[in-house]
Amino acid sequence: MAQISLALQLYTVRDHLAKDLTGTLKKVKDMGYDLVEMPGLLSDDAQQAKELLDDIGLRGVGMHVALNLQEADLDTWIANAKTLGLADIAVPYLPEDRRKTREDWLAFAGLMDGLGARCKAQGMRLSYHNHSFEFVKFDGVYALDLLYENTSPDNVYAEIDTYWVKHGGADPVAYVRNYAGRLPTLHIKDMAPDENRSFAEIGNGILDWEAIHEAALEGGVEYYIVEQDRCAGDSLDSARISHDFVMQNLLAE
Repeated sequence: MAQISLALQLYTVRDHLAKDLTGTLKKVKDMGYDLVEMPGLLSDDAQQAKELLDDIGLRGVGMHVALNLQEADLDTWIANAKTLGLADIAVPYLPEDRRKTREDWLAFAGLMDGLGARCKAQGMRLSYHNHSFEFVKFDGVYALDLLYENTSPDNVYAEIDTYWVKHGGADPVAYVRNYAGRLPTLHIKDMAPDENRSFAEIGNGILDWEAIHEAALEGGVEYYIVEQDRCAGDSLDSARISHDFVMQNLLAE
């Protein structure tokens, strides 16, 4: 089985990026990350962002691009991704007014399949990143599964988020297994054992990381992507704690 690589979704440290882009990226590199997933372009243009990452010694592996931006000008975002050397583009969120009914989800599936086919034609992969609102059922089927059942695996990949699957009342291990071979990037985040189901650093919560890791290895996951939507303390500290747990407990050689 191929080794899984570790990346940081830079959204985790967005508060620091807003104050000091270059300095924060250097700190990310210094704590041991070599790979990052981008929450959009980090600079005025893709070439400038690529040069910044290169100077620091970081490599991008994917980028989140809002659905409306892809609808408006997918070709430009594919070009941006190619300039950055990325293999993956992900839709990070489906707006509430576009997901009220089963028909909405089927329409979204048709849209994603078309966007994904265009990405594939240019050597890119398009994924969808879930939250927990996808775990509403229509005729007994979760909306997230409706999406994947009505898109081609060659056009639309899954970027499963372990925390949000758990938050939605489903089993993260089962979802990693269900979408084996269609899951190049896995968002890993933990859930604290509190009544608010708070976000937690990897290894500091209730998720079964040994079982998740076994399923990920068997399912062909290429990248673990650490993401923590909100951090109780300093976001850089949270990113470091998650990095160290993963490297010492899941990816240790």
